[in-house]
Amino acid sequence: MIVHRPEGDALCPASPRPPSIENPCPECKLRLVPTGSQKRGPMTQQIFHIVMIKPTHYDADGYPIQWLRSVMPSNTLASINGLLLDCIERRVLGPDVGIVTQALDETNTRIRPDRLIRRIRRDGGRALIMMVGVQTNQFPRAVDLAQPFLAAGLPVAIGGFHVSGCRAMLKDLPPEITAAQGMGISMFAGELEDGRLDLVLRDAYGGALKPEYNYLSDLPSLEGQPIPFLDRATVGGTSANYTSFDLGRGCPYQCSFCTIINVQGRKSRFRTPDDLEAIIRANLAQDVHKFFVTDDDLARNRNWEALFDRLIHLREVEGLPVKLTIQVDMLCHKIDGFIDKACRAGVERVFMGLENINPDNLLAANKRQNKITEYRAMMQAWRKHGATLAAGYIIGLPNDTRDSVLRDIKIIQEELPVDLLEFAVLTPLPGSADHKKLVEDGVWMDPDPNKYDINQRVTHHAVMSDAEWEQAYRDAWFAYYTPEHIERIGRRSMSQKKKGVNLNEVTEFFLLYKLEGIHPLEGGLLRRRHRRDRRPGLPLESPLRFYPRHWAKTVRNLTALGWGVWRANRLQKRLMDDPDRFAYTDLATTPPQDEDTSSLALFQETSGGQAAVQREQVISKAREKATAPSLKAAS
Repeated sequence: MIVHRPEGDALCPASPRPPSIENPCPECKLRLVPTGSQKRGPMTQQIFHIVMIKPTHYDADGYPIQWLRSVMPSNTLASINGLLLDCIERRVLGPDVGIVTQALDETNTRIRPDRLIRRIRRDGGRALIMMVGVQTNQFPRAVDLAQPFLAAGLPVAIGGFHVSGCRAMLKDLPPEITAAQGMGISMFAGELEDGRLDLVLRDAYGGALKPEYNYLSDLPSLEGQPIPFLDRATVGGTSANYTSFDLGRGCPYQCSFCTIINVQGRKSRFRTPDDLEAIIRANLAQDVHKFFVTDDDLARNRNWEALFDRLIHLREVEGLPVKLTIQVDMLCHKIDGFIDKACRAGVERVFMGLENINPDNLLAANKRQNKITEYRAMMQAWRKHGATLAAGYIIGLPNDTRDSVLRDIKIIQEELPVDLLEFAVLTPLPGSADHKKLVEDGVWMDPDPNKYDINQRVTHHAVMSDAEWEQAYRDAWFAYYTPEHIERIGRRSMSQKKKGVNLNEVTEFFLLYKLEGIHPLEGGLLRRRHRRDRRPGLPLESPLRFYPRHWAKTVRNLTALGWGVWRANRLQKRLMDDPDRFAYTDLATTPPQDEDTSSLALFQETSGGQAAVQREQVISKAREKATAPSLKAAS
């Protein structure tokens, strides 16, 4: 990490340019001090360790899902680390206490509680262990990791969407949370800004950590808060040196499967352009320039234009390299200038909340903002700028059958220019309206939180049997990522003036599911398994069985991955060398036409498609009628 280390209590003013280790800060003439994943405050009489752990979850064999390099960076880890750096600078535990922090992402780092405990005891034995950003599927792993720390007499706190979602939506906490509280683990619901972290640290340092902290009813403003930040060593654990940050929290929509609206609220809160610039400069100073913006829907950030303008200035005037992945809704193209400025600001990949192409299913999930009549126009607007289009598709909505799912995938392949399509099993996550309803109705849900990873079925479907639902999910991946369609994706990309997705990226994405049986966003490079880290309750495997099987699978999967990437690169070169590549066109890349609604399967064959078209036609005529008098008066 690179941080300002001023003398005494003075804080270094913001630097007007990215500083370097060799050159002092141009404002205060103080040099920058590089540190690793561990940040020490002033070395004084007392040392207080804060260990932040972002846990993973167990695979089907009971081993933590961990990689040499993981895919997704943790925004929660970055946010809390940034808050802790601010606490260190302000010396919230007093002038005689030095705070030592460590940020550990278990998706790419093996957690060794015994070593951490020895280090803490060496420095006096005072610490707080924080399990951060814990989702439902990660909660069992978080509790298991907590055990040795509790046995050593160290306080442990767990926060994240599982704790916050359950506290926000349920009358009674589920048994896994009450059991964890019974072990002495503190629970945190809400967000840590506005001095909440100060309070938790003081309580922990004083040996008076409360059983629960609940701030869900008082969500903080984000303006001027300490920025999310992870050092280069921690960021280096991701496969593409990505880091993440949020520019806003909350969502105005009411999707029944969503947890964000009930944990972060429906009233959105935002960071400022100055906050954004500080985030970018701090990361560029350590040669990190790729960012995943975790806002659930950046298009609904009311400050989007000012934020993009600031990034455009940094890129086009100062020449700073900034590359972004963002998430948007399916109506963002209706916002004047949004897509153009987003791409000028550095957006290269867009994740779209597609979810489904059947209007009846979308209405059942209360996702009324999705209009299938706008899908093609929205996607093609992004394609003009060469952005990679990724979309999520939920399997298990009320009207789904295996046949309808496969029909929908064929329609998407032929009529929508999606590059990466990721599938998810409809999962009643704690914190969602779906989960609350099932709990209140007494409907069966799998009691093991570890399975709530959107890759496994955890309840029953109204139409499909359990086996049919699981088969539909598996078949969906193989139906979309056929060799023929991967080549079609490549031809579409090569035909753009600004080339889009690389085929090796498409291939790697699919192979993560095919080879490892996990969702690609939980994937990474070179799977790690540790024999002694198996989930408690499962037998410890013999070394003679464990290691040969692990390395055989590793070699087999790496060989398949290498072969697949080699073929993808070879195909991409062939398509790139095609002199007629710019002449390629197909139905998905053809500009939308008025007659599409009467000819495309997207509108004619989907559940509720024709009714949706009729509704939009009625709305369109009503708008024309309403604007006609004003136009007449103006003329």
